[in-house]
Amino acid sequence: MKGKLIVFSAPSGSGKTTIVRHLLAHSELNLEFSISAASREKRGEEIDKKDYYFLSTQEFKNKIKAEEFLEWEEVYRDNFYGTLKTEVERIWAKGKHVIFDIDVSGGLRIKRKFPEETLAIFVKPPSIDELKIRLKKRQTESEDKINMRVAKASAELATAPLFDIIVVNEDLESAQKVAYNLVKEFVNS
Repeated sequence: MKGKLIVFSAPSGSGKTTIVRHLLAHSELNLEFSISAASREKRGEEIDKKDYYFLSTQEFKNKIKAEEFLEWEEVYRDNFYGTLKTEVERIWAKGKHVIFDIDVSGGLRIKRKFPEETLAIFVKPPSIDELKIRLKKRQTESEDKINMRVAKASAELATAPLFDIIVVNEDLESAQKVAYNLVKEFVNS
């Protein structure tokens, strides 16, 4: 039996990863995190096969040709992200629901491929200015990279109405409660 798919998408720095981690801590939701594949370098303490399946650009392109992805995107030049079909199959085989923390384009592709099984949630920052502050606080990227992410955020924010639900993350605790209730209702329906 197929499980359900819960997609969290947002501009980088909106808090989606923190919300997803919060939901994963609730075993009653029966969720497992879909580990994305990425062709970028590891950041900080990231671990291969836990945070991402880190692939070289060529390995990623080979998997695209072999149609091994449910969805994929070249987010920045030679910077690919995607969801391997085997990852979703692995989680469904365990009788769990799949939770995604992915790019806006990827989230919408999953929703289009599995419209009935997917709850697509867009996490919106309170403002672009707040988003920039959050990205700077991370201290993981250069000013140029932050500016690139902020520029991309405007385009991503325009896609928010295409998602099932928009959760504004002004106050993290409130956003987590809203997300929990939405996911609980969906997996129990």
